[in-house]
Amino acid sequence: MTDADFNLTGFDIAGIDRMQHARPEGRVRLQSRAAHALEQGRMRLLVTAAMFGLAFGTVGLRLVDVMVAGRGAEPGGGPVAATGKPQAGRGDIVDRNGVLLATSLATASLYADPKLVIDAEEAARKLAAVLPDLDYKTILASLRDDKRFVWIKRNLTPRQQFEINRLGLPGVYFQKEERRIYPQGNLAAHVVGFTGVDNNGLMGLEQSFDKHLKETGEPLQLSIDVRLQHILRKEIQATIEEFRAIGGAGIIQDAKTGEVLAMVSLPDFDPHVPGDMPDDTRFNRAALGVYEMGSTMKVLNTAMALESGHVRMQDSFDATKPIRIGRFAISDYHPENRWMTVPEIFRESSNIGSVRMAQQVGIQGQRDFMAKMGMLKPASIEIPEIGWPMVPNPWKEINLMTVSFGHGISVSPVQLVSAVSAIVNGGVMHQATLLKRPRGEEAPGTRVLNAQTSDQMRKLMRLVVTEGTAKQAFAEKASATTGEALSYMVGGKTGTAEKTQGRVYSRNARLSNFVGSFPINDPRYTIFIMIDEPKGTKKSFGYATAGWTAAPAARRVIDQIGPLLGVKPVNVASPDVQQALAIDGMRGTLASY
Repeated sequence: MTDADFNLTGFDIAGIDRMQHARPEGRVRLQSRAAHALEQGRMRLLVTAAMFGLAFGTVGLRLVDVMVAGRGAEPGGGPVAATGKPQAGRGDIVDRNGVLLATSLATASLYADPKLVIDAEEAARKLAAVLPDLDYKTILASLRDDKRFVWIKRNLTPRQQFEINRLGLPGVYFQKEERRIYPQGNLAAHVVGFTGVDNNGLMGLEQSFDKHLKETGEPLQLSIDVRLQHILRKEIQATIEEFRAIGGAGIIQDAKTGEVLAMVSLPDFDPHVPGDMPDDTRFNRAALGVYEMGSTMKVLNTAMALESGHVRMQDSFDATKPIRIGRFAISDYHPENRWMTVPEIFRESSNIGSVRMAQQVGIQGQRDFMAKMGMLKPASIEIPEIGWPMVPNPWKEINLMTVSFGHGISVSPVQLVSAVSAIVNGGVMHQATLLKRPRGEEAPGTRVLNAQTSDQMRKLMRLVVTEGTAKQAFAEKASATTGEALSYMVGGKTGTAEKTQGRVYSRNARLSNFVGSFPINDPRYTIFIMIDEPKGTKKSFGYATAGWTAAPAARRVIDQIGPLLGVKPVNVASPDVQQALAIDGMRGTLASY
């Protein structure tokens, strides 16, 4: 109501007596004017009340819209999918014994609707005080954006959420999300992988099983045993440091099922902040890397020769002088300069003898055998980081020779381990897997060797550990009760290869590795250890070959994991053990096991 209206009303009240003495027509006009003024005042009060009600109603509806309906959240985000059904949380990843490797925790992420922010500068200043890792100018730019939705910070800590909530900033909201947590940290980073900020798998099993983990929410149980993983990682890391190497890798596989019990690649990374680590740390040397393995490939070459029927254990081959082809010469590291039997060639790791045996099989026979053993195609294992082998094309006479002693063909550690497991387990190839096989379920496999060849190879691999280049892999301890020598019965083969730099080999850059199985008289587990570019030490007399680097590391690992795997060491002098590993036709060898 205006002052005039109040004055009029006041006039009416104060001048009542005069109205009573006025003429009838005058009194009617004064009463009409007073009634009109009162009606007009009531209408204005009603309009004002309606406007206030509408304003409060709009605010209330907006609060309901945001808090109940969930609008104003990230487009397409939130706990409800397009189907309107709640989505399952991302499933856990656990080791074979149920130990947690990856899980998800509910978190809050901070976003803003810039159109609803009243004072952008004040809001940015307050948020920067609570979130010191964010820049004030960056926050301010986001709050002044033309968009209706901008992220401020993902995955807040509970303390940060509490402090921001206390600020009561208009236009600033929280979105419920999940944050992936890796309780074991770096331990199995290359196997498990990691997720991005939107919880999508970006590496390892997180990527391979992204859909399964998202849609089912069910745990993914791996074949990995964190106890073995820890031991293997620790010993490889110690060897890298001792020999000042640039990296290393290791695998432990169940030879009878194909299950990978441990897979290590060093250096590794923190899966919580993979982007903050050097690129080299995310490279999986155990599965993605392919290498010329050197003499460990002689396990395949010797098995091929024996399996072909063209070579027998007692056969001898001329190793009196180097083999020349064109301008190249193939020689031995420690030349014997004599004719050598198959066991002697394998024990002494003779390149010349290996070439002679491969020549008995021929180019096509060698290529077919390598294909059968999985050397010509990528390993079949569940992670996406798988290396393609580098194989000769075309396969010529020179390739036949170099492949026989582990050069001219590059394969991944996973490929080599799976092949060696098949060679020692009786001749059955089981696909390598990172998933635990159901108890009692028979592992699928394909026969690639006959049992006799497998038995012969076990004896030869034991010979290398007892009398050859892998003596430092000999895992033995004295019985606490009888004092007799007990052994985990390791058999294996060492390999040291010069790495290529451009089109030539470098004498200063080596790859040292060991592959073996135990107990070799009845193989259950295959172990592989690789050290990348080790340097000799005073303790190793300047040597950085596999016999000084990878083989001792394998022994230390086996000594620790044997009891965990339930493997009982046996008396090396037992007649049963001696008979099981005796090699027919060997003269003056196999003095001890």
